[in-house]
Amino acid sequence: MKIDLTKMVTESRNSASAEIDTLSTVDMLKVINQEDQKVALAVEAVLPEIARAVDAIADAFMQGGRLIYSGAGTSGRLGILDASECPPTFGSKPEQVVGLIAGGHKAILKAVENAEDNRDMGAGDLQALDFSSKDVLVGIAASGRTPYVLGAMEYAKSVGATVACISCNPDSPMSQSSDIAITPVVGPEVVTGSSRLKAGTAQKLILNMLTTGAMIRTGKVYGNLMVDVEATNAKLVERQKNIVMAATDCSREQAIDALNACNGHCKTAIVMLLAGVDANQAASLLDENQGFTRKAISSK
Repeated sequence: MKIDLTKMVTESRNSASAEIDTLSTVDMLKVINQEDQKVALAVEAVLPEIARAVDAIADAFMQGGRLIYSGAGTSGRLGILDASECPPTFGSKPEQVVGLIAGGHKAILKAVENAEDNRDMGAGDLQALDFSSKDVLVGIAASGRTPYVLGAMEYAKSVGATVACISCNPDSPMSQSSDIAITPVVGPEVVTGSSRLKAGTAQKLILNMLTTGAMIRTGKVYGNLMVDVEATNAKLVERQKNIVMAATDCSREQAIDALNACNGHCKTAIVMLLAGVDANQAASLLDENQGFTRKAISSK
């Protein structure tokens, strides 16, 4: 199958870096840095589409659905990275956000030859997860044409799920196949075709927004505090104490006592202190208010 790369913005040559191999190290890095500064502006231009995706993901979460990422190479690894950070940051279940990569687990560390060209594998990996209409799929590929991702998107559409995509080339096959097309046009890369650079950075920024935004929308954040953080190491145990103190303006001793009373559940400790209730009452208030801290406090 012949692939025409000439029409892809991400594959075009960048005039700003045409002589980069002749520059001093500092000047070389200045070129890279100047190009990287364009990425945030490209992401800013697609904030309305990102917002639509965040709302769709949050709605799915509230209905017991999941967010599934599908990608290959750098894009797949970025999806897996974002998914893996959700449980420790937001206390979410590991199965709520899942990253799939063409070639499976071994492709996380080493490229698997021809895996991204397998359209059927993209659909099969979703089927193995019992993907359904309650879930949201986000396909990730800088090119916007990766067969593995297109196969996953096609399957997701066939079961009635919401399908979004992140690509960096306008009017790509993925954009045309999605309900929500997120297309930050970052321009040509410093090293021609190396889409792990600006395109990868744009994808990472957007993935950050998708999960953080959806977790905020589903009550995982109070103010700007990640009140569902899981204390899985010494640093996070200390962070929990600081979060309770920041949220309630209590003393360190009061924060420790509250956390001990509710088995280290940060959100419950905050409701206890701000609503003036015990651990069981705080847990009940949170349950009655779908886990939203602010609503639980005000409902007392």
